[in-house]
Amino acid sequence: MDIIHLLPDHIANQIAAGEVIQRPSSVVKETLENSIDSGANEIQLYIKDAGKTLIHVIDNGCGMSKNDVTKCFNRHATSKIKKAEDLFAIQTMGFRGEAMASISSISHVQLETKLIDQELGTKIILEGGTIKSKNDHNCINGTSIKIKNLFYNIPARRKFLKSDNVEMRHITEEFNRIALSYPDCKMQLFHNNKEILYLEKSNFRQRIVNVIGLRNNEHLVPIQEKTSLIEINGFICKPEYAKRTRGEQYIFTNKRFIKNYKIQSAISKAFEGLISDNHHPSYFINLSVDSKSIDVNIHPTKTEIKFEDEKSIYAIIKSSVQKSLGQYNISPSIDFLQENSFNINIDNTTTLKEPKIKVDSSYNPFSKQTQRLEGKEEEQIKIIEDESVDCDYTFKQLNNKYILKISTNHIYIIHQKRAHQRILYEYYKEAIKNTDTETQKLLFPLSISLSKKDLEVLRELREDLPKFGFLFKINKEGEVIFSGLPSGFKKENLQGIIEDVIEQFINNEFSVNERNDKLALSLSTFISIQEETPLKEKEMKKINDELINCNQSNFSPKGKPIIINLDINQINKLFK
Repeated sequence: MDIIHLLPDHIANQIAAGEVIQRPSSVVKETLENSIDSGANEIQLYIKDAGKTLIHVIDNGCGMSKNDVTKCFNRHATSKIKKAEDLFAIQTMGFRGEAMASISSISHVQLETKLIDQELGTKIILEGGTIKSKNDHNCINGTSIKIKNLFYNIPARRKFLKSDNVEMRHITEEFNRIALSYPDCKMQLFHNNKEILYLEKSNFRQRIVNVIGLRNNEHLVPIQEKTSLIEINGFICKPEYAKRTRGEQYIFTNKRFIKNYKIQSAISKAFEGLISDNHHPSYFINLSVDSKSIDVNIHPTKTEIKFEDEKSIYAIIKSSVQKSLGQYNISPSIDFLQENSFNINIDNTTTLKEPKIKVDSSYNPFSKQTQRLEGKEEEQIKIIEDESVDCDYTFKQLNNKYILKISTNHIYIIHQKRAHQRILYEYYKEAIKNTDTETQKLLFPLSISLSKKDLEVLRELREDLPKFGFLFKINKEGEVIFSGLPSGFKKENLQGIIEDVIEQFINNEFSVNERNDKLALSLSTFISIQEETPLKEKEMKKINDELINCNQSNFSPKGKPIIINLDINQINKLFK
């Protein structure tokens, strides 16, 4: 008996929808791209309940005819592909003919559209891919599409959607990508009847400032290069504004947002030596290439593309970024045009004096006991000194990185930074249970700047961070002003730890315990002593004693080893 059969269209469409429509932001991406392809220069996006209840896109594009309205909801129906060769000359955003069929199969859709030269437009209503009504309709030029009750007929998929905050961040990101690709398009974003973004038509630089939320555009360094293979233009952010988060990295190829590891690697290599470890440069780069030299048809979401000559593209982008960094006096310029500011006229009659460096030789970050600091400047967390040192063990330091705890028959090698991280991690986890975290009030408030996307995450953590000693408010300009910090926290670490926390929470949601755990981990990482910190014997002993009292003393909070024990038998074997 035959066992293979063709799936019904509505089931096939739901399966296809699983590839194209992963979450509400996928619908936003597809519908906004359709608006762009229609020639629209004004687009409004209305969202309700993070897209679960409503996604409504209004544009002033070319609109559709009455026949095309029906065809657009059929699978593989497209106005952009007529023959196989067209796949290698894609000039538009959408082309597969899968999006509208997939969207309509898992939602309730209402579409109104009108051609510019027609008096009446068309209104069509679908439920689960089935047309319920189609009529002539009096509407404005362009297209208005409402997608309601997404995944209503696939409850399992709807159940696995994240919280509204997380889903809305994904939607905002898709909106931002289109907005950055097309700065000459006026765009508005609303969520639950509240305006989130209002973007007038502008140039690319101003659009970056408006979308990302930079306080000024002086952070941006222009990049421009034209070769026979590729044309590059856009902006990179100065190295001093590198962030621990990766969010502000945008590459567009022929006005299409793309993800390409090789290109990202080329840009990161160009910044090598200019930014700290675990920090990432921000960039907004447009690439223009011959559409026949790229393949955009390798992934359903159309965000991954393949270049015909990837090695050459890599080399050109890397050298172009290095050139911009050099020309704008950010890094030494080698083999590129030199700025006049590099040329210094030295008068032979002038005596050059060596700059003086003031060093406080008496400074020791461990010289005081940990205490509650109120109304004082913050200091590095101190490890309390005891009056006596246990004579059973001798403590020595190796390379200012390891503590050697030596007895008659044993040598314990302790990684001092990881040990201190473990001590602080358990302290904060215990303190949060007892609401006993120490806060030091700042005499002069500190402020930091974050992107609009990062600010939204910080707002969600407003009830969590004060438990760890962070007191802050966000003003109307989007500036974050801190009036209190955890006791012992160094103020120069503030921007870094806030960005580190945001990176962990930006696309994830956690239970209360998980949130506290993530925050304790970030705080212990930033407050712990550095690897190359000289320690006195009493300080080494204090680390040892506090580590022994930890619930888990063998591994750091990130699971890395803290202690290695060598007994006399193991040492003897090394010399056989």
